[in-house]
Amino acid sequence: MSEFDAAEAAVQAALDAGARYADARVMHRRYESMTARSGEVEALTQDENVGLGVRALVGSSWGFQAVPELSDRAARDAGRRAARTATASGLVPGPPVDLVPATPVTASWSAPCEVDPLGVSLATKGDLLVAATRTMADHGADLAEGLYQVWDTAKWFVSSEGHRIDQRIRECGGGISATSVGDGETQRRSWPSYRGQYGTTGWELVDSLDLTAHAARIAEESRELLSAPLCPAGETDLILGGEQLALQIHESVGHAIELDRILGWEAAFAGTSWLDLAQLGSLRYGSELMNVTIDPTIPGALGSFGYDDEGSPAVKRDAVRAGRWVGVLAGRDSAAVAGLDYGGSVRADGWARLPMVRMTNVGLEPGPHSLEEIIAATDQGVLMDINRSWSIDDKRLNFQFGCEIGWEIRNGRRGRMLRNPTYTGIGPLFWRSMDMLSAEIVSWGTPNCGKGQPGQVGHTGHPAAPARFRNVRVGVHA
Repeated sequence: MSEFDAAEAAVQAALDAGARYADARVMHRRYESMTARSGEVEALTQDENVGLGVRALVGSSWGFQAVPELSDRAARDAGRRAARTATASGLVPGPPVDLVPATPVTASWSAPCEVDPLGVSLATKGDLLVAATRTMADHGADLAEGLYQVWDTAKWFVSSEGHRIDQRIRECGGGISATSVGDGETQRRSWPSYRGQYGTTGWELVDSLDLTAHAARIAEESRELLSAPLCPAGETDLILGGEQLALQIHESVGHAIELDRILGWEAAFAGTSWLDLAQLGSLRYGSELMNVTIDPTIPGALGSFGYDDEGSPAVKRDAVRAGRWVGVLAGRDSAAVAGLDYGGSVRADGWARLPMVRMTNVGLEPGPHSLEEIIAATDQGVLMDINRSWSIDDKRLNFQFGCEIGWEIRNGRRGRMLRNPTYTGIGPLFWRSMDMLSAEIVSWGTPNCGKGQPGQVGHTGHPAAPARFRNVRVGVHA
């Protein structure tokens, strides 16, 4: 039977078993990755799976069932089991569950893709990683690593309200890193990010990274860092590169505005949230320069899609406007509890996982400056870039980050290289101190966002650019 037929059979079976609402997703995903080390291909992974997951709402309780089979019998059995699970869960009464109203749609959507990443030969991909890692090794790296990853996902979604949506989402990316070892010291440099750069697009993204062109530089910088002076400790002006600011957004904004965390529904992976819904629309989150959007419509960004896994269309919304907190990441059920009229941010990492509130593309709108202007306007400070470590509390409030590399800024000029740069702060105080922001926005992709139990891996995007923060504590070392 077809994918839509299987999904419709599961939904109907759930309704027949007593569900007042049901939806089903069929997903077919192909995955490929390759790693290389010091001029040799080290590993190749290729995986393919297909299956169906169905949700059923009975009273105030959800039930979920997944099967790796698309037969009529298996689909109907999954629908019945989902309804039975919801019914059993209802034996422990909970608050009423409603869903924000949705307009049923019949639609088809696919992500832009110029070069099919799974159509590029393994030899071509391997040659790229081998060349880049060999160059790093030749320029002094003790460990030279390269990686690419590809996901090709097809989805078919059906709901009891009349949704019928299919999507094709191709995602890929990669990166390289060089590690140098000294006397009691290890330093790493990466390009273009500590985990690579990823997007909802084709192999043209990997080509644009030009990995081999940057290989020699990052290897040499990893060796230079071994003897660079330690980042000094104290309070100073901090300039963050766009890649590091993307992670700052992810950890101290993106997770904090997930509505399930705010409501206390989700507390795994360092999470509830410090935010209080009573302050939505009034809380001063950051400075006037802080304009954060939730935007799954950005072409090529890793958190982009046509419809989320509840069938809600991709829509751009404000999360923070001129420093004021005005929006959240929500699903139809959590939004209804909070008295909001929108969802649109629910996804699952596969057919065997229950959809949950996830980040889409959460990031900054451009500021009025350039990195050069920010440096020139800084009398004394530190520029840090490329994440090395991160730590944040279970309210997403207090944090400490370490970066791969830093530079001293004096009298408006970039000076000596600094090793082991770190900074620490409290979310809203940190964001309120942002007084300069570049216009050079890049949508950084995060392919490894963890959330939930059982754990799910989400793909998120974070538009970010270099920015300056005043009077930040830096150089905190254990």
